[in-house]
Amino acid sequence: MGCCSSTEGKRDWKPLEEHSCTDIPWLIIFTLFCIGMACICGYPIATGAASRLISGYDSYGNTCGRNNTKIAGVPLSGRDMRENKYVFFLDPCNLDLINRKIKSIALCVSKCPDAELKSYQDVKQFSLNNGSNLCSYDITPTKYPSHSERFTKCPKLPVPPSKSLPIFHRCIPVDIGCYAEFAQSFVTFVSDNSMLRRVAAGVMASKEIIMLLCLLALVLSLIMMVVIRYISKVLVWILTILVIIGSIGGTGVLWWLYVDHKHALNHSTLSVFGKEVAADNVKALLVYSIGATIFTVVLLIVMFIMRKRVALTISLFHVAGKVFIHLPLLALQPFWTFICLMLFWVYWVTVLLFLGTSGAPIKNNATGVVEYEMQGPLQFLVWYHVVGLIWISEFILAFQQMTIAGAVVTYYFTRNKSQMPVTPILSSMVRTIRYHLGTLAKGSFIITLVKIPRLILTYIHSQLKGKENACARCMLKACVCCLWCLEKCLTYLNQNAYTATAINSTSFCTSAREAFLILVENALRVAAINTVGDFVLFLGKVLIVSSTAFAGVLALNYQKDYTVWVLPLLIVCLFAYLVAHCFLSVFENVVDVLFLCFAVDTKYNDGSPGREYYMDKALMEYVENSKKMGRYSPGDGDGREMKSMAHGGTVA
Repeated sequence: MGCCSSTEGKRDWKPLEEHSCTDIPWLIIFTLFCIGMACICGYPIATGAASRLISGYDSYGNTCGRNNTKIAGVPLSGRDMRENKYVFFLDPCNLDLINRKIKSIALCVSKCPDAELKSYQDVKQFSLNNGSNLCSYDITPTKYPSHSERFTKCPKLPVPPSKSLPIFHRCIPVDIGCYAEFAQSFVTFVSDNSMLRRVAAGVMASKEIIMLLCLLALVLSLIMMVVIRYISKVLVWILTILVIIGSIGGTGVLWWLYVDHKHALNHSTLSVFGKEVAADNVKALLVYSIGATIFTVVLLIVMFIMRKRVALTISLFHVAGKVFIHLPLLALQPFWTFICLMLFWVYWVTVLLFLGTSGAPIKNNATGVVEYEMQGPLQFLVWYHVVGLIWISEFILAFQQMTIAGAVVTYYFTRNKSQMPVTPILSSMVRTIRYHLGTLAKGSFIITLVKIPRLILTYIHSQLKGKENACARCMLKACVCCLWCLEKCLTYLNQNAYTATAINSTSFCTSAREAFLILVENALRVAAINTVGDFVLFLGKVLIVSSTAFAGVLALNYQKDYTVWVLPLLIVCLFAYLVAHCFLSVFENVVDVLFLCFAVDTKYNDGSPGREYYMDKALMEYVENSKKMGRYSPGDGDGREMKSMAHGGTVA
């Protein structure tokens, strides 16, 4: 990885003067762990489990499309299935909701039935014409209509037409309506099938609108980044005014639509189904209107209380806006991180499916079918795989944080901005890969150690819901909450440790200690800027979500006759929030890095010849404004002001 030697221990801060490899032992440990993950992937491939998953296998242990070996105690195993390449289920709609699988006998067939078979005579004729036996292997096609066990060893009538999946070679019914029960079991608030059908119909009828609104949320997030970049001095007041107008106006529109739809329902001549849809819309609008009213009142109260601190964030956001002017590719970091996470998650799920078909074939005496189970030490491979999911995911997120930190540190501590690298983002990535992967491995492992017990306790709480007493339930929730708070605190400290590593190229523990000391020395100012900064970014998220939801209400209003609004609007709002959070979290990370850079700058420099500040004029103006407002106290740190010029991340 380009590592040669590692300089450990505390030393003076020397931004960008020298680089050395950090936490090499942790890089070795992480590399060995990743090799173990690769071995876990290789195990099911080497033992044929991957082939069983892709090609499919029947209930007797035969892999479809292959010549199989005999399994002891299973008479119908060991068959030559090279001509039978598809898996056919006798009852594809018999679902095991608990184990999330089809609870039916599976057979290997040469062709999926492409037309409905209404009787066993039709099943017989299909088998004779196509050479594809749809009943158990021990029954000849000519005996299908009269065999005594045809009701258990032949497909359930009528046999629906089906098609094979492109890769996994399973015969899946063309009409998936029989899976409605499976989908409905996850929707606890649905009391009747008609409600589920109306909601599903609403989503399908509004799919074009949903896609356009999701695109609108993406555009609004990009516009928000442009606003932060070019007009940061007026951003805070613009956001404040727009949020006030948007929240009040949106609430008013919702109440107006509620009254209008209720009046239309009382005087409508629609059909029974149309009245049910209209009544659902009226109820949804009433809930939205009440919720919007409560939210608007609380929001206005909070904005009134914090109005005096809003002015302090103007210079802060102006500096972060300058960073995005010089480093525009920072806005694209969420995309690369998302792509890396999705690729890894797809790989992880694929290997998990491979492991599900690994192990030795075991006959289930109760059902007579063959199941594959891993026994002995091999069953712990799944737990190793789960730990890998958390650790590597946290490592990818940490890589993004280190990349952003390295780029912003380069910007801050380069006096002549014209001498910056052509691509600071790529330079930061290369520097991180060459020197600091061990630090990322150690930091992400610490988060993993906290996240695993929290997830375990959360799972235990969900499994014991309704069974444990009130005291046990309260203790579990308290433990989960404490671990969650600890995880957030460690995440915030890790982020500042990565920034310290990017500045001074020290190990994780040294960087975390130095960053923690600086945070403690500036505790009050960090708390104040955190409060205002987080609130301003929250206003930006509210503006994006509210604007998208408002456009969604207006767009869905044109489909009032046949669309239920609940699910489409929730999908749009959720996507809008996720997009806004991804973009504004990058801005938040930039401000976090600027805070630590400014604190280091003010601690080791005083503006005198030979110890000039690295900060630009905007930060100096911020310091002067702080002095005039009585918020500059030179008694901190080394006798010099360490006023944080960036708000931190969420601590809890």
